[in-house]
Amino acid sequence: MQWIDPVVEYLWSLPTFITLLALGVLFTIWTKFIQFRALTHGVSVLQGRYDDKSDPGAINHFQALSAALSGTVGLGNIGGVALAISMGGPGALFWMWVTGFLGMAIKAMEVTLAMIYRDVSDPENPRGGAMYVVTRGLGADKGPVGKALAWLLAAFFCLTVLLATMTGGNMFQSANVAMITTQYFGIPGVVTGIVLAVGTGVVILGGIQRIGEVAGRLVPLMCGLYLLSGLAVLVVKSADVPALLALVVREAFSPTTAKGAFLGATAWFGLTTGLRRALFSNEAGQGTSPMAHSAAKTREPVREGVVAGLEPFVDTCVVCTLTALVILVTGTWNREPVGSFQGPITVVTENAKTRINGPTSIDALPKPQSGESWSAGQGFFLIGEVPEPQKNTGTTLVKIKGKVTASENGSLVIRWDENPPANAKVQADQAVYGDLLGAALTGLAYDRAIPGLGKYMVTIVCWMFAYSTLISWSFYGETASVFLFGRWSIMPYRLIYCLATAAITLPGMIETEKDLGNLSDLGSGFMLVANVPIILVMSPKAIAAIREYLRKLDSGAFGSGHAPKSVVDVVEDRT
Repeated sequence: MQWIDPVVEYLWSLPTFITLLALGVLFTIWTKFIQFRALTHGVSVLQGRYDDKSDPGAINHFQALSAALSGTVGLGNIGGVALAISMGGPGALFWMWVTGFLGMAIKAMEVTLAMIYRDVSDPENPRGGAMYVVTRGLGADKGPVGKALAWLLAAFFCLTVLLATMTGGNMFQSANVAMITTQYFGIPGVVTGIVLAVGTGVVILGGIQRIGEVAGRLVPLMCGLYLLSGLAVLVVKSADVPALLALVVREAFSPTTAKGAFLGATAWFGLTTGLRRALFSNEAGQGTSPMAHSAAKTREPVREGVVAGLEPFVDTCVVCTLTALVILVTGTWNREPVGSFQGPITVVTENAKTRINGPTSIDALPKPQSGESWSAGQGFFLIGEVPEPQKNTGTTLVKIKGKVTASENGSLVIRWDENPPANAKVQADQAVYGDLLGAALTGLAYDRAIPGLGKYMVTIVCWMFAYSTLISWSFYGETASVFLFGRWSIMPYRLIYCLATAAITLPGMIETEKDLGNLSDLGSGFMLVANVPIILVMSPKAIAAIREYLRKLDSGAFGSGHAPKSVVDVVEDRT
C-alpha cells in the first residue's frame, strides 16, 4: 500500500481543505442557513406529513434517509473517529463539528441537484447522482461536443465512485470489523470477511428496495443501541465532561504535548485529521448519498434535499461526537502502558536498511491492555525518539512497532516492524502500549468505563454498522457500473464487491493505522475532486429551486400536511 501515501497526501492537501470549508460557508449563507430547515421541516417530511402515494420513486423519505445513513453511519463513526483522536488529539473533534454543520448545507445542495435531474423512466427503480446531473443538466442542449465532454466528466465521477466503493465503502468496513473481532474473540479475520461477504450478497440481490427495507429497520436499531451505550459511559463519567468539552476547543487551536500513548499533534494536523475523518464519515460533497436519495418518492426535489441535510447532523454531530467523547473521557487516547518490555531492544541501520534487534519470545511482553492473553494478530508498540521533530506530531517521538504472530510450530512469537523509523532510540523504560487500530481502540474505551461493554456491545454494533454500510455502498457502486457499462454488469459487479469484502481481511493486508486511514481517504479524495466542481457549476439551479420551494412552504402553498404517521407505518412504508 506504499504507493497510496503520496496520492492521499496530494488529494488531501491545503487546497482541498480550503475549498471544502469555503464551499460549506458559501452554501450555508446562500441558502440562508438551510441547516435549521433540515432540523425542523426535514423532520416533518420524515414523519410522512407530505407523502403522496402517486409520487414517483421506490422508497419513502425515511427509508431513503436510512439507506443513505446506513452508508454514512458505519465504521467511520467508530473506527474513523478513533483514528482521528488517536492521531490528531482532542482538537480533531472540534473540526469534526465544524465539518458536520457545514456539511449539512453541502448535502442539501447536492441531493437537491440529484433529485432535479434523476432518471425516473422506470418509476420502481429510479436512478440519480452526479453522473445524471452532468449528462441531463450540464450536457443538455450543448451539441455533440458538449454532450461528449459531459459524458466524460460523468464517466470520471463513476470511476471514482467504484474506487471509493471498493476501498472506504467496502474494505475499510470489513477490515475494522475483522480487527475488533480478532482482538476480543481470537477469530481469524478472514472468517469475519467471509461472513460479511455472504451476508451482503444476500441483501444486495434484492436491489434498492431490499436495501431500503433492511436499512429502515437496521439503522434505528443500531444507532439507538450505540447511543444508549455511549450515554451510559458519559453518565458514569459525567463529572469530567464539562472540562473535556473545554479541552476539545482549546486543543483545536493550541495543542498540548505528547502524553502516554499519544505522541502529539500540531494544530494543523489536528484540523486536517478531523476534517478527513468527518468528511469520510458523513460524505458531504462526495456525491454518494444523492444516489440513495434519488430513489425517494416525491415530486419536490428540494423536499428530499432538506431531508438529506439531516445526515451530517446525525452522523457527525451526534454519533461521531459520542464516540470521540467516550475515547476522550476514559483517557484511552493518551492511555497508560500495559507494562514494561523485558529485554534489550535497539534500532540499527545496516547496508542502508533499518531493522529492529530485540527478543522474539512473547514472554518479553506484559499482558495486553484487556488483561487477557496475547493472540496472533495483536500489535503493540514502544516509544522511541529521533533527532528531528516529526511533521505531523511536532515532537521527536515515534512508534517502534511489533506484532504477535504464530510460528511454524504454532507457538506465539514477536515479529518486529520491517520498516521502523531510522535512527530511533528506544526510551529507557521500554513501556509497552497496545497498538489498537480504529474500532479496536473504541472498544477499549468502552471497556475502560464499563468492563465488558466494549467487548460485546461495540463488537455487535461494529458488525451492524459495517453491514449497513456494505449494503448501501454496494448500491452506489452498482449505480456507477450501470451508468458506465449497462445493466449486464450488475451481477459481475456484485460478485467482485463481495470478494473484495473478504480479500481485505487476509493476513498482512492492513498493518498500520496509516494503512487503515489511507484506505478510507483514497476513494473519498478522488470523489471530491470529481464531484465538487459539478456542485459548484450547477449550484445556481439548486439555489433557485430551494428558494422557490421555501417560498411556497412559507406561504402555505403546501398546506400543513397530513397528520404524522405512526413509527411502524413510516418504517414499513405503509400508505
